Amino acid sequence: MSRKLNLAVGQLGPIQRADSRASIVNRLMEMMREAKSRGAEFIVFPEAALTSFFPRWYITDEAELDSYYEAEMPNPSVQPLFDLAAELGVGFYIGYAELAVENGRKRRFNTSILVDGRGKVVGKYRKIHLPGHADHEPDRPFQNLEKRYFENGDLGFPVYELDGNKVGMCICNDRRWPETWRVLGLNGAELVCLGYNTPMLEPRTPQHSHLTSFHHLLSVQAGAYQNGMWVAAAAKAGVEEGWLLVAHSCIVAPTGEIVALTNTIDDEVITATCDFARNREIRDHIFNFEKHRQPHNYKIIAE
Repeated sequence: MSRKLNLAVGQLGPIQRADSRASIVNRLMEMMREAKSRGAEFIVFPEAALTSFFPRWYITDEAELDSYYEAEMPNPSVQPLFDLAAELGVGFYIGYAELAVENGRKRRFNTSILVDGRGKVVGKYRKIHLPGHADHEPDRPFQNLEKRYFENGDLGFPVYELDGNKVGMCICNDRRWPETWRVLGLNGAELVCLGYNTPMLEPRTPQHSHLTSFHHLLSVQAGAYQNGMWVAAAAKAGVEEGWLLVAHSCIVAPTGEIVALTNTIDDEVITATCDFARNREIRDHIFNFEKHRQPHNYKIIAE
């Protein structure tokens, strides 16, 4: 008998700089309720889902910068979402900016967590492939200072047991790197949760701007197919602080087929039933790692 998971993706419309965490959490809760009404047991929310995407601004005041981070998770602002998860029995993935104090030093990460249907955190991931730049570049129409505001993730690509299913995580730019998907596949992931905030405009390569959605879907579909896994990808979408973010949140089958896709740039819930027996169609045949991989020929990847 195959295992199945009724899965939802909660795409967020734009979050403006002045929006309160309470208003954002209320939006997330509303989507969780909608997901539950459709029979979903788990919902995937975007990267940096609790604030506007602040790396677009050069911020010099440390107190202002700290205001975009979560020093603990859950915390009082986000606790209502955890309480609702426990009440409804719906788990979730969510991304946020993490402020950790380790050995007396502030550390900042672009982080996501897995929360089960009892409202308990069961896994954490810190974004590894940080895009953008670290220095102030005022000539850009907007900046992406992720390399200034975050450290590269230090947890690897772990896979967690979530209600009997093996679930991995990645964040935004990670999806463009095939190594992300392959390591998650080698670690046994059956489902990968992905949150992203991706601008439609590519200021330094404007000739690619019209390809943004194509490159997003290409990366997700290839990752799913080449590793025989389900993927649930959640966007922060719409016009945020004057800049359009790509939508096209989706659920992708292990065959690479899109089985659910958003059609707005607002808050929107999509759902699908993930049959994990379908993973075997790929992993037992075309991409059977044990039978067909030739890692001795791939050394250049790591060297």
